[in-house]
Amino acid sequence: MQTKPFRIGTRGSPLALAQAYETRSRLMAAHGLPEDMFEIVVLSTKGDRITDRALSEIGGKGLFTEELENQLLSGELDIAVHSSKDMPTVLPEGLYLSAFLPREDMRDAFIGRTAPRLLELPRGAIVGSASLRRQALIRRLRPDLSVIVFRGLVDTRLRKLEEGQADATLLAFAGLKRLGKENVPTEILDPREFPPAPAQGAIGVESRIGDRRMDELLAPINDRPTFDAVTCERAFLAALDGSCRTPIAGYATCEGEELHFSGLILTPDGQTSHDIEISGNRRDAAKLGRQAGEEVRAKAGSNFFEGWS
Repeated sequence: MQTKPFRIGTRGSPLALAQAYETRSRLMAAHGLPEDMFEIVVLSTKGDRITDRALSEIGGKGLFTEELENQLLSGELDIAVHSSKDMPTVLPEGLYLSAFLPREDMRDAFIGRTAPRLLELPRGAIVGSASLRRQALIRRLRPDLSVIVFRGLVDTRLRKLEEGQADATLLAFAGLKRLGKENVPTEILDPREFPPAPAQGAIGVESRIGDRRMDELLAPINDRPTFDAVTCERAFLAALDGSCRTPIAGYATCEGEELHFSGLILTPDGQTSHDIEISGNRRDAAKLGRQAGEEVRAKAGSNFFEGWS
């Protein structure tokens, strides 16, 4: 019987802590355990400390996970909780994403200071975003807008907006909802026109491969539709060598045993894009995502990717 607390690793941002607390609450409920059987261990990551540059300039998604993964591998943590969209497609040897909580809303939220909708912004308006995907999609829809890099915590970005550093910004609606800020957006963007990042809205739990004790702990809180959808989306990313340097969008939905995936790749200026749709059985989620990635890569041709690295 476990006598010492399970150690849950997380970043220290309000959103990361909310995700860790949700994971803890679900584990407590699933196993009938008290709160003191779970210790929240907060670590600062390089991605948290460097906020004045785009992630694509300083190393990509792994900047938010390296410190947590090092402690997982050393045994100092039992599990780590992440925003799944921040996870690299290739994880350190010995680790895997073993569970996903039920997915929140996957859509992007538009927060307008000078206009309530993206399409209603005046010509030349400034939109702040740190995401290459969002930047490319904005430029595709509104090439007349000026897009600048906006990084930092949710509250930091909202403060920058209030200070007039931009006319609008975009954030994941899931994160705003988890922070109790669901009334902040002025528009929720249609994923068919403004598709989300792969794995957006899904909380992922990372653990050691072969750690049966953690597998048994996490099994009751793993949401299978989310697991299958995110597995497909991450396979799509992996087939395209997706990172923070690549404008890639995609999302999967499950209905019964059927899975449907929609994917999109864009040039950073948003002016050239290629999309893909694919359906199949959920048990083939990884295969479907990989196939979609390979097909859209072949459709785009090698020249399309030359400016990405």
